[in-house]
Amino acid sequence: MSSFTGVRIVGSGLIGTSIALALAKNSIRVDLVDSDARSENLANDLAMGEKVVDPELVIFSLPTQHLPMVIDREYALNPKSTFIDIGSVKTNPLRIVSTSKLPLAQFVATHPMAGREIGGPESARGDLFEGRTWVLSPQGSATESIGRARKLIELLGATPIEMDSLEHDKAVAAISHLPQILSSLLAKQLQDFPDEWLALAGQGLRDTVRIAGSDPKLWQEIISMNREKISPVLHALIDDLQSFEKLLNSDGDNSSAIGALIEEGRVGRAKIPGKHGGKARNYSYLPIVIPDAPGNLAAIFNICAQIDVNVEDLSIEHSPGQLTGLITLGLSEQGAEKLSEHLITKGWNVHPVRK
Repeated sequence: MSSFTGVRIVGSGLIGTSIALALAKNSIRVDLVDSDARSENLANDLAMGEKVVDPELVIFSLPTQHLPMVIDREYALNPKSTFIDIGSVKTNPLRIVSTSKLPLAQFVATHPMAGREIGGPESARGDLFEGRTWVLSPQGSATESIGRARKLIELLGATPIEMDSLEHDKAVAAISHLPQILSSLLAKQLQDFPDEWLALAGQGLRDTVRIAGSDPKLWQEIISMNREKISPVLHALIDDLQSFEKLLNSDGDNSSAIGALIEEGRVGRAKIPGKHGGKARNYSYLPIVIPDAPGNLAAIFNICAQIDVNVEDLSIEHSPGQLTGLITLGLSEQGAEKLSEHLITKGWNVHPVRK
């Protein structure tokens, strides 16, 4: 259990409120403040917020561009606290702190690698950070400050990873900011597609454009702040797209070259680590056809819990008007066989396990 007794959170959006919910679950007092009274009131109601005097930790959970407006005020109110931010770019907050009254020793730049495509306190989840990585860039931070930041991260169920701020910004340009740009650009193309085409959309398209529903104001700031690091990875992608276009437009049979590019994508995808940052795992996939009726999906998960089988991944295929849906569960090889046998005995419509 953490030694925290109280935490002040400046900003009551998705991340700030999710942190508050997780802390409240651990009986830690939280105090959320926001320039938007509606968001502040809702967040405090959800997390049972209360006035916290002398908090051990103050969390800046607001857009980095707003940090200069609150940093000196918060330091004057809480001069003995440790301060952290949760912004997506790490060089900028460190620069802002260096020109403020807040001593750098009391500040830790951090970034939780977690989020949702929908924002606001109403979208907050107390388990948002469980199993996720959380980066710390503690340049100039005191040992006590780093310790408090780490304690918070571990309390929320995340895994702390220390990384230089510049390296962090290069990394997120490739693994976070570029995917957002691609998802948004692809979804933009859908505006001109006929509705009857979009009615055919399966999980592949839905997965690819999921984050296109993200907050434009948030992402315009993130991309603008990190544009110098985004540019090189974007150029590399543009080169690949142009190479692919040449293959499509050139004479002769280029199917093998096209297949080679697709294979390179498979190789790249396989490099993504598994859960908790561990080695990527090859799951077994169990397809289950279920009637489109309330409670069926919940019943399957209840069975998984009863027989101690852990679901690692899930996909759902269901077309409008279809009376059945296809649920595909990703599990360990042993878990897939165990669940398959159990569901068959219970009369579920289970199909053969595939690798």
